[in-house]
Amino acid sequence: MSTSAPLPPESTDLVPDAGDSVTSRLIEANRSYAAGFTDPGMDARPVLKVAVVSCMDARIDLHAALGLELGDCHTIRNAGGVVTDDIIRSLTISQRALGTRSVVLIHHTGCGLLNLTEDFRHELELEVGQRPSWAVEAFHDLDQDVRQSIERVRTSPFLLHTDDVRGFVFDVSTGLLREVQPRG
Repeated sequence: MSTSAPLPPESTDLVPDAGDSVTSRLIEANRSYAAGFTDPGMDARPVLKVAVVSCMDARIDLHAALGLELGDCHTIRNAGGVVTDDIIRSLTISQRALGTRSVVLIHHTGCGLLNLTEDFRHELELEVGQRPSWAVEAFHDLDQDVRQSIERVRTSPFLLHTDDVRGFVFDVSTGLLREVQPRG
């Protein structure tokens, strides 16, 4: 679908050599990280009592974009940042077991789901012989899909806190968030 952007110079040590895997490089990077790691003594409950749902797109550095530190929020990501049953599952656990009260939903410009259709599932079925049980959740209108995601959170019977749910579109070119107003 798309190719990765070139790695910045400080990240080139993660690019595998021939015969080496990215996973091996990541494990080695983890060893370096762990060597200087000190347990911050944090609780699993987010300090800001917020859960952020966003697309898995590698161009979005959520913590930097939102000014968040380790321990501030729960971060839940999937393709498109759409609210699926699994997102509701994670939000329910986040709220009921770990005390979050606010939900921030973030879609973004240039999302790969803007170019897909549910035909993707049919193509997979033809390729592998089995139709996926999940929906692609593709969309053509970013704002409308953010509104739909807001509505799915606000109407979920499993969620305790649905009064502070806000949705945004992140512009991958400028880094700015644009708020999307819900219906009515």
